Amino acid sequence: MKEATRLTRLGRPHDDRGLVNPSIERGSTILAAKASELYNAPEGKPHYGRVGLEAQRALRSALTELQGGSGCALTSSGMMANTLSILASVEAGGRVLAADCIYGPVRGFLLNTLPKFGVKAEFFSPRMGANISDIITDDVQAILLESPGSLTMELQDIPAITKIAQEKGIITIIDDTWSAGLTLKPLELGVDYAVQALTKYVGGHSDLMMGAVVARTDKLATRLQNMEKELGVYAAPDDAYLALRGLRSLGLRMEKSAQSSLMIADWLDSRADVGEIRHPARDDHPDHAIFKRDFTGACGLFSIEMPSWDNEKSERFLDALDIFGLGFSWGGYESLAIHCNPQIRRSKTEHKHQGELIRLAIGLEDPADLIADLERGFASVD
Repeated sequence: MKEATRLTRLGRPHDDRGLVNPSIERGSTILAAKASELYNAPEGKPHYGRVGLEAQRALRSALTELQGGSGCALTSSGMMANTLSILASVEAGGRVLAADCIYGPVRGFLLNTLPKFGVKAEFFSPRMGANISDIITDDVQAILLESPGSLTMELQDIPAITKIAQEKGIITIIDDTWSAGLTLKPLELGVDYAVQALTKYVGGHSDLMMGAVVARTDKLATRLQNMEKELGVYAAPDDAYLALRGLRSLGLRMEKSAQSSLMIADWLDSRADVGEIRHPARDDHPDHAIFKRDFTGACGLFSIEMPSWDNEKSERFLDALDIFGLGFSWGGYESLAIHCNPQIRRSKTEHKHQGELIRLAIGLEDPADLIADLERGFASVD
């Protein structure tokens, strides 16, 4: 089946009730029929609400099938999905290599929290590709990717990195929120754990917080789900239901926001004051060849350089916007804008851009209205 058809069928109940959506079951205690089942529940029967009931099971099943994986963990946020996958992959005395474009809060976890568990982190150039072998030592246990980086939009050569990692027995993890597991299939490219914030495109309506990790093999899934249980990670049934509902329209919404983003990017390209446009789906993106090879489509998130701007001009531009909201998330129905310079951090590779970097998350509004809104913002700076 084509992806659009699969999205309407994944995770649906298949029983004699005829319902097309799972039930929302709220519960903590699950009574056993007899004492012998307290510690040996029948196959497929949950013994406690934290392990998930019908809505959570349906969402796990849908995401696992969409990604072509072997098992899934659900978390209360995308950040928790990242930290869960890392903790499931490392042990004391190890080291993690992370792309230098990695999500800021994950960088903070690597630098501030992971060392408390006896694990060190080192960052590498996002465009290093197969040259990553030059910095791999015997203590490297995991490699973290984010392609594209959600601020600076560099892509990584995923197959080149995973090939080396598999040869050396290193687990690879990718934050795949940009593609929502739809337009990129990281597990097919050799990644071990595909992470995403369901908060964004899968949820799609800016009304839930949730994350997921899908494992490539049964062995990796067992390792992940054991850690999920031991950490007490939990996702609520109402949130799981909302994420599953959002999944049904994921393809339509992503296609719409991607098309609008390219129209807006073309308009921005016509302005003399706009510098480099960092949209992986455009021919002028430095990593466009990787995008064409690995992705089947784009989303609505991209960044632009404003060479002559400073922070004051960025803030004046943002404050003049009306339709674009000012917020850190993306993937919802509404368009958002932020200035990136205050949060860009690099440890090993210098990030170079001219002036200020503005990130736009294009939602479902008419692109003509969004362009008019951007014109209002530019007029406030001129």
